[in-house]
Amino acid sequence: MKLRKNGHVVRDMYKAGLPLIPTQGGLVILLIAIFSLSILTLFYGKYVTTINYTIIVVIVLFALFGLLDDLVNIGRPAKLILLYYCSYPLIPFIITTTILFPVIGSVDLSIFYLQLIIPTYVPVVANLVNMHSGFNGLAPGLSFIILATLIIKAFFHGDIFNALFILCLTGSLAGYFWFEKYPSQIFWGNIGALSVGAAIGAMIVTQGFIISGFVMLIPHTVNFLLYIYWRLKKYPAAKFGKVREDGTLEVPNPLTLKWILPYYFRMTEKKAGYAMFALTGIFCVIGFFIPG
Repeated sequence: MKLRKNGHVVRDMYKAGLPLIPTQGGLVILLIAIFSLSILTLFYGKYVTTINYTIIVVIVLFALFGLLDDLVNIGRPAKLILLYYCSYPLIPFIITTTILFPVIGSVDLSIFYLQLIIPTYVPVVANLVNMHSGFNGLAPGLSFIILATLIIKAFFHGDIFNALFILCLTGSLAGYFWFEKYPSQIFWGNIGALSVGAAIGAMIVTQGFIISGFVMLIPHTVNFLLYIYWRLKKYPAAKFGKVREDGTLEVPNPLTLKWILPYYFRMTEKKAGYAMFALTGIFCVIGFFIPG
């Protein structure tokens, strides 16, 4: 594999011997998605709306930023600021600034919605996806569950023709997941996390699923809040745990969502990943039935 040959490898920290695994597989997801849309355009061009091409631009910008982050390690504060402007091309395609809040009802947020919520929502989601990772196939699997739910919701309540590229990307992600699922043969890197995260955010804002999308991302948000608590308490930094001789995980604390169950119960990486899939699946079902 060319990635391994050219030194694009990282350690699999939850395997005996810490094997080297190729990374930057997210590039494959993106390229196959673009190729799929080009084939779709060739035969069904009238159904591919202009917003699909804008979404491609936004997602590619996030992917390029992910590559840059892998090379330079920009840091989260700068990442959020710069990615804010990468989301700007979506603003002209937002057809309403009204959000349907549960209990409260419809609220028109006007310019606040266009200039703050839209360009902020996408990079925040991308970074949430990037942070909620670490186990084999965890981030791609969670992202596929969310994207699949959003696509089904768009089919019934939104405009699926505005999401054809994201539909292509979700199919590409499904095929890719086979190679990153436990035990991983490849990792998607920051390119995959930021581009697929941007796709989730773009799908949410362009379809108007702001509240339901937030509900689907509650596990990711909780994971982020645990990280903030960790930093505020100034606990020792720890990015990875260890693997015991019996194959179960030994994690340093319960301050990352994926570590909570392994911290209190003996659990393998594979089972811990499945638990995270089930948790996100529950919130996706809830989000699917939320109006708006």
